Amino acid sequence: MSTPTVERTEQAEPRPHGTPRRVGPLRTMQHGLTLAGRSVLKIRKSPEGLLDVTLQPILFLAMFVYLLGGAIAGDTGEYLQRTLPGVMAMNMVFGSLGTGMQLNNDITKGVFDRFRSLPVARSAPLIGAVLGDVVRYAVSIAVLLIVATLMGFRIETNALSAAAAIMLVIGFALCVCWISVLLGMLVRSQQALPGVAMSFMFPLTMGSNVFAPTETMPGWLQAWVSVNPVSKLADTARGLMIGGPVAGPLSATLVWMVALVVVFFPLALWAYRSRV
Repeated sequence: MSTPTVERTEQAEPRPHGTPRRVGPLRTMQHGLTLAGRSVLKIRKSPEGLLDVTLQPILFLAMFVYLLGGAIAGDTGEYLQRTLPGVMAMNMVFGSLGTGMQLNNDITKGVFDRFRSLPVARSAPLIGAVLGDVVRYAVSIAVLLIVATLMGFRIETNALSAAAAIMLVIGFALCVCWISVLLGMLVRSQQALPGVAMSFMFPLTMGSNVFAPTETMPGWLQAWVSVNPVSKLADTARGLMIGGPVAGPLSATLVWMVALVVVFFPLALWAYRSRV
């Protein structure tokens, strides 16, 4: 008598606890976009969280234009035209701090423990947090441009070039976010994170040509300002919004954006996996 054949359906073996899930790039991005919706929902429920990226740049712009603009440029209107694109760039760097603080808070409260139990890519929570900040950056730039227009700023090129400048500034902010994510994973205390982050952000923002021309600075400082990514971004935004060279500073800005992602995304992912 022949033994009946029993058909067997192959099943995936259960994933051992703590073993990273292998998810393709497309699925990872889908998971990241889904979790980005969580960040947007938090903004809708707590719009006061936008104060750091809306009120701060307005104060910086008004203070430098009306207190120092006459002394630096001889005319506050001319200084406003030159400074506004740079303040946009500077504000994106400062705004990236919120990403690291939010992730640090989520880890502290155990939110990431729940993410680990879900069938999502390990990097999806980080990608979602960064992509969700696009809304914060867009609102920040919109408010800043409205206030600057009321102060007398005028775009001297065209709407398409201005839109390109805005998109470039937001794209740069998303790249810088990975520095903030890395710090948010490494620093254990949320209270200590702003102080640590500022030690990285101040050389980038204040050590740039946002508020003063490079040629007016000491030689040693000019060497840094000339290669500073924020200076390159500010020069590109100026060229696109009020006229001037674009190709050179744009190329340097794109190189910096790629370098930031290539260096800090793997480091942030490593720190995240080490912590959770």
